[in-house]
Amino acid sequence: MPRALEQLEAEALELPEEARIRLMERLLRSFGAPSGPDAAIAREWAEEAERRDASMDRESQPGLVAEEVFERIDHERK
Repeated sequence: MPRALEQLEAEALELPEEARIRLMERLLRSFGAPSGPDAAIAREWAEEAERRDASMDRESQPGLVAEEVFERIDHERK
């Protein structure tokens, strides 16, 4: 690892936890964020996930155990 990167890493690890979290979030966002049609699709999926999560929080739509979902899929394929 280049010396400058080692120094930067050491300094980042000395930051308070909240600052490290913000730094991590910014670094993660810097990796190939979708653009164009892909960004719109990603945004729509995120919105749908939020709607489903809110629905489950209101208990208007109960969640399913993953095994049950996979069993239903297997049953429909047969």
